[in-house]
Amino acid sequence: MNRLTKEQKIRVVAALVEGNSIRSTARMTGVARNTITTLLLDVAGACADHHDRHVRKVRVRRLQCDEIWAFVGAKKKNATAEQKANGWGDVWTWTAIDADTKLCLTYYVGDRGKVSAYNFMSDAAQRIVGRPQITTDVHRPYLQAIEDAFGMEVDYAQLHKIFGASTPDESRYSPATCIGSDMKTVIGNPDPKHVSTSFVERQNLSMRMGIRRFTRLTNAFSKKVENHAAAVALWFAYYNFCRVHQTLRVTPAMEAGLSDHVWGIEELVNLAEEAAPQPTKRGPYKKRISN
Repeated sequence: MNRLTKEQKIRVVAALVEGNSIRSTARMTGVARNTITTLLLDVAGACADHHDRHVRKVRVRRLQCDEIWAFVGAKKKNATAEQKANGWGDVWTWTAIDADTKLCLTYYVGDRGKVSAYNFMSDAAQRIVGRPQITTDVHRPYLQAIEDAFGMEVDYAQLHKIFGASTPDESRYSPATCIGSDMKTVIGNPDPKHVSTSFVERQNLSMRMGIRRFTRLTNAFSKKVENHAAAVALWFAYYNFCRVHQTLRVTPAMEAGLSDHVWGIEELVNLAEEAAPQPTKRGPYKKRISN
C-alpha cells in the first residue's frame, strides 16, 4: 500500500468507481488485489467521514427514498447459519436523493427492517434544514421511522406502483410493466405533483452500473460486508462531488452549495492521505554506556 504512487492510487480508484471489479482493476493497473482492497477501505473510510461532516444543513424541498438489494457472500436462501452469523446473506442499501439537486443526502447499509429504517431516516433528518416533502414506496418500516425522525414537521406520501403480470414470452429477469400507481398521504399535505420516486430509482440504476458488486448475475459480489459498505461510501463520494450530472451540468454537491468546483479523483485520494496517521519521529540515539 505505502509503495503506491499517487498516480497509481488515482488509476485504481478511477477504475473502481467506473464499475470495474477488483480483479479487472488489478489486471488494468498491475496493482495486487489485496493492495486494491486495502486502498478501497482507506479511501472509502475517509470519504464516509467527509460525507458525515460536510453533507449537513442542506435545504431540501423534495426527498425521495428507496432501498436497493444486493448480497454478501451468498444469497440469504443459500447461506448456512454459520455463514449468516459471519455477515453473509442479503444486504440492503437505503438511499435518500434530493429531487432538485440530485444530491445523495444519506445512505445506509443494513437489512430491510425497522432498526435500519430508523437509523436511515434519523440520519437524514439531522442533515435537512426546513420542512421537506418525502416520497417512499409502501415499505412498512418507513411509516414509524419517518414519524420518529421528523415528527409532524414533514409532508410525507407513499407511492404504490402496480405492476402487471409477466407474459410467457418475457425472459425471467425482465422487469414487470408498471400499469398504474396509487398515492397515499401519510403526514402533512404533500403536493401530488411531486409525489414520485423516479430520481431515486434512477440512482439505483447508476449504482448497479457504477458499483461492480451490485451487478446482477455475476461473481463480483462482496465477500465481506465491510468491503460492500466501503464500495458504497466510495461511490457516493464520487457521485456527489466528482461526477457531473448530465441535466445539471455540475455535480450534485455544487448544485446543493456544498462545493465550488468539480472534484477530481485525486481529491478523493487526498482525503485518505490526510486522514492517515503521520509517522512519528524517533528520538535522538543514545549511546549505551557500558560499565
